[in-house]
Amino acid sequence: MKSLILCEKPSVAREIARVLGCNKTSKSYIESDKYIVTWALGHLIELKMPEHYDPKYKNWNLDDLPIIPEKMDLKVMKQTSHQYKAIEQLAKRKDVHECIIATDAGREGELVARWILDKIRFQKPMKRLWISSQTDKAILDGFRKLKSSKEFDPLYASAVCRAQADWLIGLNVTRALTTKFNDPLSAGRVQTPTLSLVIEREKQIQSFVPKEYWTISAKIGESTAYFEKNGEKRIFSKEQVEAIINSTKNERAKVTSMTRKEKTEHHPLPYDLTELQRDANKIFGFSAKKTLNVMQKLYEQHKLVTYPRTDSRYLTTDMKDTMFDRLQSVSVAYKEEAQKLLVKKGKMEAANIFNNDKVSDHHAIIPTEQPVFLHKLDNDEKKIYDLIVKRFLALFYPKHKYEVIATTLTIGGHSFVIHDTNVIEPGFKALTGTKAVSNTLLSSLKQGQEVGVSSVKSEQKWTEPPLRYSEADILGKMEKFGLGTPATRAEIIERLVTTEVVERQNGRFHSTQKGKQLLELVNDDLTSPELTATWEQKLEDIAKGKANPDKFMQEIKQQTKQFILEIKNSDKAYKVQNLTGSKCPECGSFLKEKNTKNGKLLVCSSMDCNFSKRKDPKLSNKRCPQCHKKMEIHDGKAGTYFQCRNCNVVEKAADRKKTVSKKEERKLVQKYTKDEGFGNSLGDLLKAAMNKEDDK
Repeated sequence: MKSLILCEKPSVAREIARVLGCNKTSKSYIESDKYIVTWALGHLIELKMPEHYDPKYKNWNLDDLPIIPEKMDLKVMKQTSHQYKAIEQLAKRKDVHECIIATDAGREGELVARWILDKIRFQKPMKRLWISSQTDKAILDGFRKLKSSKEFDPLYASAVCRAQADWLIGLNVTRALTTKFNDPLSAGRVQTPTLSLVIEREKQIQSFVPKEYWTISAKIGESTAYFEKNGEKRIFSKEQVEAIINSTKNERAKVTSMTRKEKTEHHPLPYDLTELQRDANKIFGFSAKKTLNVMQKLYEQHKLVTYPRTDSRYLTTDMKDTMFDRLQSVSVAYKEEAQKLLVKKGKMEAANIFNNDKVSDHHAIIPTEQPVFLHKLDNDEKKIYDLIVKRFLALFYPKHKYEVIATTLTIGGHSFVIHDTNVIEPGFKALTGTKAVSNTLLSSLKQGQEVGVSSVKSEQKWTEPPLRYSEADILGKMEKFGLGTPATRAEIIERLVTTEVVERQNGRFHSTQKGKQLLELVNDDLTSPELTATWEQKLEDIAKGKANPDKFMQEIKQQTKQFILEIKNSDKAYKVQNLTGSKCPECGSFLKEKNTKNGKLLVCSSMDCNFSKRKDPKLSNKRCPQCHKKMEIHDGKAGTYFQCRNCNVVEKAADRKKTVSKKEERKLVQKYTKDEGFGNSLGDLLKAAMNKEDDK
């Protein structure tokens, strides 16, 4: 008898098959005398759409809302149905006695596998492979310690609740807003409160009133002392500034007090996904999605890091014995940093990092025992891997010790302070090049001593509004309010951009007019980070078996009804944004500009027109009369037309039937060359062939 192993992706399936010695390869699985390894292609199953319950829902209608099916059913995704059928056939084989779920060890991974097995009505025993890295050792250890699938029933229930809640709220509210205000308006359980955070910061910036203030500095040797009163350096009175400057002219500075405080900075915790995404954004300008994509390659393809989609920054106690092996694995690429640690036999200084109570599904992100060869990584992979390794190596270094020195001097009866930091022991900060330093002047000063002042000057400044959020800021806010999970936050941020409610400008998020209007139209409760955070906490409780999934879904259904009722009764107005003066070549409505990954795209402002739903078109050989760039070619009901995305020029083709590609031209000529009376030239042949096609 054989075990059917269900993986999430073909790449992971191939690795597991290799480790288990499966070498009989088929189109949809890899087999041995003991195992059959097959794979999904991400999700193969999804929740049915409204039109699958009733054909009338294919057309969006406000009166039909809310759509709340009595029982939410599943359907096979059409584009990957071939792989679903292959898994179904394998599961029904008589020599298969069990299924081992080997999808990603997380909520979504559980959903991928369970929905497939539920759809095929799998009744045989099920086990779970739960591993945090893709190395050969981790895979073999995982198969030796397979878990019962029943242990993960609460996780599956949580995943189902999340999917159904997003369907009910997202689909109903989006349809209601779109049909009520006649423009594509997307709202959701997580994306709307995230948008609210961006717009709230925008309001703070718009309402900000700058104030003028001054600072006063005194040059003493190579050091600079600043005027301070009650810990405040800013002075908001110009008269006061002038008085201080006048009273300190030609005066010497007298040391009135010196305080030294020795401080210790503890080791930074290893990364979870959100913290890694934040640092990658701050240091390299990476988007959250880009960081996650790079991490997936480091995890799946290179096998150099542990499971990326984690919310924990601690390690489990059973990992202590693996630390030296992991240290050795990075020592070749990080020889200078790691060799002295190996001499000490890899003694870890940060012992508090091992805490089972602070690890949920997965521990923190750290390097695996897999040897690393940096030349096999691209630049982005090297950057992310370097962050992870440096954070891991820091755990083996001593704590960072430094001394904070505050020297207060009196000049003309006014207090000036010099703040300085003296590094005593670089510790783990040696990884970033921090060295022990000392200030010669401060080390030589004594209380009561007088020193010369070379200059005293003021500097005029203005208070500044808060900065717009960077991606790192947004991720931090989402984590603080419990919006989404580490695995979904990057996707939510990208959705806000693609639906044009926010824009990225120089690494900062700006709200658009569409986003501001949307937040005014949507229900107040749905904009609240607190409400969504409560829902996320309940989903987490369901995953831990502490909450009832049926009760949660009843709350979601009731909330959905309330949201739709509020939208229906709304008397608020909405103005379609980005309208142009150009008319739609299909229906005559005004066109509007839409931002896409390839630039601006003109779409119809009418929701009923197909021109509003078109995909990115192909380029033709026709040149724009203004900028001379190639124009896009479109086929509409009224015929073929060309559009320049650069200039937004739209031109209708003279005759749709006469516009053919080179490939179509060859087919037509070949088809009719045997007929008589077409003339001898290629042009005559083509013209006659096209005319004959038109006659049909």
